[in-house]
Amino acid sequence: MPRTVILALAVFCLAADWPGWRGPNRDAIFPETGLMKSWPSGGPALEWKAQGLGAGFSSLSIVGNRIYTMGDRGDSQYVLALDLANGKEAWATKIGPAWDDNDAPGPRGTPTVDGDSVYAMGTEGQVVCLDRASGAMRWQKSMTRDYNGQMMSVWRWAESPLVDGSRLLFTPGNFDAMVVAVDKRTGKDLWRASVGRISGAGSNGAGYSSIVTSDAAGVHQYIQLIGRGLVGIRAEDGKVLWKYNRVANDVANITTPVVRGDYVFASTAYGAGSVLLKLEKTADGVDAKEVYFIEARSFQNHHGGVVLIGDYLYGGHGQNNGFPTCIEFLTGKIRWGGNIRPEGTSGSAAVAYADGHLYFRYENGVMKLFEASPEGLKETGSFQIPGVRKPSWSHPVIHDGKLFLREQDALLCYQIRAS
Repeated sequence: MPRTVILALAVFCLAADWPGWRGPNRDAIFPETGLMKSWPSGGPALEWKAQGLGAGFSSLSIVGNRIYTMGDRGDSQYVLALDLANGKEAWATKIGPAWDDNDAPGPRGTPTVDGDSVYAMGTEGQVVCLDRASGAMRWQKSMTRDYNGQMMSVWRWAESPLVDGSRLLFTPGNFDAMVVAVDKRTGKDLWRASVGRISGAGSNGAGYSSIVTSDAAGVHQYIQLIGRGLVGIRAEDGKVLWKYNRVANDVANITTPVVRGDYVFASTAYGAGSVLLKLEKTADGVDAKEVYFIEARSFQNHHGGVVLIGDYLYGGHGQNNGFPTCIEFLTGKIRWGGNIRPEGTSGSAAVAYADGHLYFRYENGVMKLFEASPEGLKETGSFQIPGVRKPSWSHPVIHDGKLFLREQDALLCYQIRAS
C-alpha cells in the first residue's frame, strides 16, 4: 500500500466520533494519538474561532462533519449544529426558554447523537429528539409534565441523555419515576424505575449527573448518581437492583460515576467524599459492597469529573477547587495530590485524557497539560483561554488532533497535533 494511503487511513482512524457527554463510554478518554507532549509558551496555535453559540456550559458532541451543542440566545434555549471545519452554524432548533441563573446562565447538558437523531435535555426538563440533518423536532417530553419530576436543589436539569440500544434514558427525579427508559424512535415509555423513599444523606430528586452503563455482576444495568446517592437499575425492566446513600450531599451531586468491571467509583463535594463499590451477584439481584470510602478532606470532586487510566484515577480535589490528585483505583490510596494549586489557576477543573496526558480546564479559563503518571505531577503546558467572563466550566473535547473549547458564546479550535 502506498505510504500516502497509509497516512490517510491513520488520520481517519484518529478522528473517531465523539457522540455525547464524555464520549461513547462516558469516560472522558479520547483515543487520539500523535498529540503534543508539551505546549509552547502561550499555548497551541488557534486554528479558528466561531461565535454566536449563546450562553451556556454545554460541552460538544462531534459526529461526521458536524459539532453539536446547546446555548441560550435572548429568551430562548437552542440545540445547535455547527460545521466541524469552521464552526459555522448549520441549524439551530429552539427547545424551550432560556435560563438566567445569575452569573451562570444557560444549559449544562450535552446533546447525544445516535444514527440520524440528536437527543438533548433543556434546563426546564424538556427532552427532545431532533433530526440530525435538519434539526427538525421529531418528538419531545417533559420531566415535569409527563413525570412530575423534581431536582434535588435549586438548580435545574443538567443531564445528558443516554442512548443504549433501542432505549433513551434520563432522570426525572420522581420517587416513582427516578429514571425512565423510552423508545428512542418514538419517545414512548418502556419503563419507569421506582426507587421509593431513601433515608439518610442527600436530598430527594434528581442530581446533576448523567447515567452510565455497566455489566457488573453479569447484569446489564444503569448507574446514576441522584439526590440520595447511587442507584443501580436493571436495563431490561427498570427494576432497582441496589442503592448506596453515604456518598450523597444535600446540595448538588454532580460528578458522573466511573465504572470498570464489577466496580463503581463516585465522588461528590459539599463535605461528602468518594467511594468505590463492588457489585456482586445475589440470589435475587445485585448487592453493592463498599470497598473503601475516602473522606472529603482527602478527595471530593465538585463537578469537573475524574478519569480512570490504567489502575489510577485522576481528577480535581476540593469544593470549588481542582487540586490535581492521583488515586489508586482498587485501594483508595492517594498517590499524590492534596492542596496543590497549579500556578495561575482558580476554581474547579474539568478533566479529560488523551495520549498520555491530562487536560485540566480551570474555572478561571486556564488550561493545564499534565503527564498522566502515578509517580507525580508534572506540568507540560499552560495557556489562558481568551474572553473568559463567566465560570469556564465546559468540558474540553479533543478530535482529529484539535482541542475544542466552548467558552460561552464562542467556540475555539486549537491545533495540538505534534509536528
